[in-house]
Amino acid sequence: MLAKTDWAPLIPHQGAMCLLDAVLAWDATSIHTTSLGHARADHPLRGKDGLHAVNLVEYGAQAMAVHGALLARDRGVMAPRQGRLVSVREVVLAVEFVDQLDGHLDVHAQCLYADDTGAQYAFRVEHRGQVLASGRAAVIHPAA
Repeated sequence: MLAKTDWAPLIPHQGAMCLLDAVLAWDATSIHTTSLGHARADHPLRGKDGLHAVNLVEYGAQAMAVHGALLARDRGVMAPRQGRLVSVREVVLAVEFVDQLDGHLDVHAQCLYADDTGAQYAFRVEHRGQVLASGRAAVIHPAA
């Protein structure tokens, strides 16, 4: 397990917008993270009716960012790399709101393709073994 302090400086998401809490496992192609903050009244993505499940796409995107940062760190790159989420596809939401769920969320991302210009991942967010959201997302890394 990697605590937030081990990887948070490697990604651009900081403060309250860093939605993940820990990395439970990761390897060259996948990552499993957890988050407890979805029920917070001051969640930065929460609307007047609560935290809509569509925001779980951001959890998946952040797991992608952490995975890419950990891989880069293994190659000796320590600075956060800016990425732009350019596409989400095949998103399936099993619930409407997630802020009333107790306990943690499990966030999984599987790298489907990656090179220096960007990456594509499949992601899923679960609560107690139930898939709440899943889909694919693509990110590009703009040239410096």
